Amino acid sequence: MKAARYTAPDGDAFYKALRKRVNQYFKENNIKKTGNATLYIKTVLLFLLLWVPFALTFVFADLPWYLYCGLWTLTGFGMAGIGLSVMHDAVHDTFSSNRKLNNLVGHFSMFFIGGFAENWRIQHNHKHHTYTNVAGVDEDIKSPIPALRFTPDVPKRSIHKFQFLYAWFFYGLMTFMWTSSKDVKQLLQFKAEGFYDGRNKAYRRELTRLVVWKVSYYLLYLGAPIVFTDYSIWLILAGYSCKHFFAGLTLSAVFQPAHVTTRTEFPKIEADNTIANSWAAHQILTTQNFAMKSKLFSWYVGGLNFQIEHHLFPNICHVHYKKLSPIVQEVAKGFNLPYFQQPTFASAIYDHGKMLYDLGRKD
Repeated sequence: MKAARYTAPDGDAFYKALRKRVNQYFKENNIKKTGNATLYIKTVLLFLLLWVPFALTFVFADLPWYLYCGLWTLTGFGMAGIGLSVMHDAVHDTFSSNRKLNNLVGHFSMFFIGGFAENWRIQHNHKHHTYTNVAGVDEDIKSPIPALRFTPDVPKRSIHKFQFLYAWFFYGLMTFMWTSSKDVKQLLQFKAEGFYDGRNKAYRRELTRLVVWKVSYYLLYLGAPIVFTDYSIWLILAGYSCKHFFAGLTLSAVFQPAHVTTRTEFPKIEADNTIANSWAAHQILTTQNFAMKSKLFSWYVGGLNFQIEHHLFPNICHVHYKKLSPIVQEVAKGFNLPYFQQPTFASAIYDHGKMLYDLGRKD
């Protein structure tokens, strides 16, 4: 994949000024940019939210179907929370200042989500963070099915008129695809795009690890309940489906309103393989914050309601984003750059739904 270049006529003065202020904040407060005790305590709590309900399905042998599926649903919320608050920071190398620990936590947490860490590094860290909202490069706005349209650069179909209604169902299927076909397709795609050029040994290692990861995941979450409990296969499949549907819906509901909105831009790569802006200004123009005053919500979603701060500083742990927000707003205002935000999570969901509605009607 040939990398497009950002153009910054002012020498990227905005980001230089912002980075100076942010570095000053960490120096004056004598704190690290990586995770702290707050994050590590949250990690334990979220893994308990995943593991305890799952363990209870083995402990209690004759639960009513609604309680059984309810426990699986709780594991789905634990699964989504781990993805948002633990895996995300670990794969960005911000969970800890210890790179080996980041790698261990990244792979460990990703296993329990059903994904694959190396694919995520390429899809999210490299492609999404470098080319946010750029069609054809940013995997996060690439429609998994033709019935969804997330960018004006994708041809409009008549069915898209109704996507603001049915998109939420497909969002719930996100982790089903992730745990089954998506990772395999992505690994093959990334190899074809050149990410493993000259690294055949690394590719074979990742392919082997991917197969082992997937088989182990299904043995844990489907094989073990079938073998070690008396619940019917159909009820186990129903519980498993509840887990993944609510995890997928939760993850999508956090990530989508940050970029596919009525105000964010969808820049293009020009004919000379450039993007007409600086990288930092591009992040500001393609990203939106929401529910910034909600402490509990921010805790659960790993600070990803502060997406602007995350995109400008992906090498800083989410526990610091709230403190960085006033700095970013002040510097952005000084350079006449916007700071898109929605006051609540509900208003962000509404705004995303409106964008889906508009994309279904406008070319």
